[in-house]
Amino acid sequence: MSHLQKSDAGDHTPHGPPLILKHDLPASFVLFLISIPLSLGIAHATGAPLMAGIISAVVGGVVVGAISGAPLQISGPGTGLVVIVASLVAQFGWAATAAITLAAGVLQLALGLTGISRLVMSLSPAVVHGMLAGIGISIAAGQLVVVLGGTALSSVPENLAQLPGELASSNLGSVVAGAVAIAALLLWPRVPRASLIPAPLVAVGAATLLAFVLKLDVARVDLPDSHALVFPEMPRGSVGAVVTAIVTVALVASMESLLSAVATDRLHDGPRARLDKELIAQGTGNVLAGALGGLPISGGLARSSTNVAAGAKTRYSAILQGVWIGVAVLAFPSVLEMIPLAALAGVLFVVGLKLVSVDRMRTLLKHREFLVYAATALGVVLFGLLEGVVVGLAIALLRALYRLTHCSVRVEGNRVCVRGSLVFLGVGRLVRELRRLPAGQHVVLELHVDYLDHASYEAINDWREGYERLGGRVDVDEVHDTWYDRADQGKPGRRKTLPGPLPRWFAPWSHWQGSPVTLPEQRSSAESDPMLLGMHEFERRSAPLVRPFLHELALRGQSPQQLFITCADSRVVPNLITTSGPGDLFCVRNIGNLVPMASTEDRSVGAAIEFAVEVLNVGSIVVCGHSDCGAMKALVRGSTTRGSHLHSWLRNAEPSLIRFHAPTSPGCSELPVADRLAVANVAQQLDNLLGYPSVREAIAAGTLTLKGMYFDISNARVYLVDPDRNGLEPVPAPA
Repeated sequence: MSHLQKSDAGDHTPHGPPLILKHDLPASFVLFLISIPLSLGIAHATGAPLMAGIISAVVGGVVVGAISGAPLQISGPGTGLVVIVASLVAQFGWAATAAITLAAGVLQLALGLTGISRLVMSLSPAVVHGMLAGIGISIAAGQLVVVLGGTALSSVPENLAQLPGELASSNLGSVVAGAVAIAALLLWPRVPRASLIPAPLVAVGAATLLAFVLKLDVARVDLPDSHALVFPEMPRGSVGAVVTAIVTVALVASMESLLSAVATDRLHDGPRARLDKELIAQGTGNVLAGALGGLPISGGLARSSTNVAAGAKTRYSAILQGVWIGVAVLAFPSVLEMIPLAALAGVLFVVGLKLVSVDRMRTLLKHREFLVYAATALGVVLFGLLEGVVVGLAIALLRALYRLTHCSVRVEGNRVCVRGSLVFLGVGRLVRELRRLPAGQHVVLELHVDYLDHASYEAINDWREGYERLGGRVDVDEVHDTWYDRADQGKPGRRKTLPGPLPRWFAPWSHWQGSPVTLPEQRSSAESDPMLLGMHEFERRSAPLVRPFLHELALRGQSPQQLFITCADSRVVPNLITTSGPGDLFCVRNIGNLVPMASTEDRSVGAAIEFAVEVLNVGSIVVCGHSDCGAMKALVRGSTTRGSHLHSWLRNAEPSLIRFHAPTSPGCSELPVADRLAVANVAQQLDNLLGYPSVREAIAAGTLTLKGMYFDISNARVYLVDPDRNGLEPVPAPA
């Protein structure tokens, strides 16, 4: 089941009082202690009334938490919206920004009802994380100015430009309070068992206590008139600017919430997030927050991960933390008013820096996506959020186009190997390589392509005709699909070919060694011994693919899972019909897939059985017969020459003949006589295996099982053999 499918699962977690009291109540107190400083800090960073952050924290907890599609996600003032809201407050004023928040909530509701939320999963992670990194740098730059005692401006370049002046005339009290908050936030998690008390609470508490004891001259939280709600007002400005603001807030808040919901799902085993419902909940919260004069709301991974780590099991942890915030503001406003603004700025400074993840950079570097990440982050920092995201998306699309249309061209003597998708964008390089080939040679153009467009076909065909006019010879060897041949017949393909195994891994020599692509120096050896050409093909194509597996097997030795006893018939390929690889099967092959009785003089098969069971500790032994078996035909006709080695060997199959003719064992009446005997022969060899002591002991210990198998060559079908009735059963599908 895909992640998106799981995300639509309902919330079936029981919400009984014992579960809430044991898990959600303690978690809600931890969240409350984190949310207070974060909400005030975000409000201060945006230039909004401090009470706006509290309103959004309460609405995000109580309202969004109650109807959320992601029960363990915690919503509140959006960290990723700090820069956007700050610019909106500067441009439109706070009351108009509240109206924009309300309208953005309506847009989120509409998006949630359309089911468009799944599109967030299609965004390039490099763009998303680059956007978050750019926002984090913007937050950190602005809050650093506040720590120094200044006022943050709307852009990173402006804030960086005023840093030298702020450093020269910094407010000592603000610097001390901010530095203490930053140091506490960074060092507290390293203290043993420190997770019992949230780091943001320690940071703000330490800075507040220090400012109170030393009587530092710092700006503090001011809530004198904050209890009066600021109702939204219609923004004044161009329609385009207002619409852009609404769309920006809605999209960024939605993206942050949905990505946080998906990430939170990976942290717990509870109910999966329902993305559409979550988007509707976020929209409802923003409509209410905007109407009450609050900040835009979004889900946050920092708070959500804390919620999971604190042991929350249901949505009641989010609801209760919203209640505690409201109670604290109404009952203890004087305590909040002791907090230095520089302490809140210090907390936001660290939060901003944490959005720039070094681990994420390393991952994107490994996947060659760092350019998209860096371009997005730099665009957000220098030009703004939307501009940065557009830059990142453009680069991501260009890179995707390049990768989808890129092909590799490798020249090995007179053989040119092309891999990938061959479209007009890559034709120039291919033609340049082809034109460098010496004239008058026999050239093989080997195509491992999943798509070939008309421009590529014409370019190859024009070069081929020109090369052959000058006395050369060109053979096109298509390995994966016949794109060139179909285009040559006027029946070009339309869609890319799905990747699959190389046909030569399972095709007979006659299927491909008779083609004209064999080079002259290879043809003489291939005609005398086709195995030599097969070995050359393995070295060139197959060996690089299987080398990692064989290298590992060479280091650790063999430990096959099965002893596979089958006929020496050349048409039976054990690894093919079992889809197994090197190291999986310990094979024994002989005429008729026979297991001589343990009492016979033959020692070869018995030695292999004992080695497989006693030394290799295989878990099962499979005896595989097949249709059109020459040994079974010889038994039916009695056509072997007395005294020959073959006649002597097939005497081991006499119990199979007796079993076949038994009246109580009708077998598969629809099969030819020789094939019915082949099925009975498999059943008999399973009985013969029980004559070996090591086999009986392993079966009694429960470490070994026996299976019978029958391969229908003409239909390429595999069946299991029922030894009780000498019958066939289809292979059961996996559960």
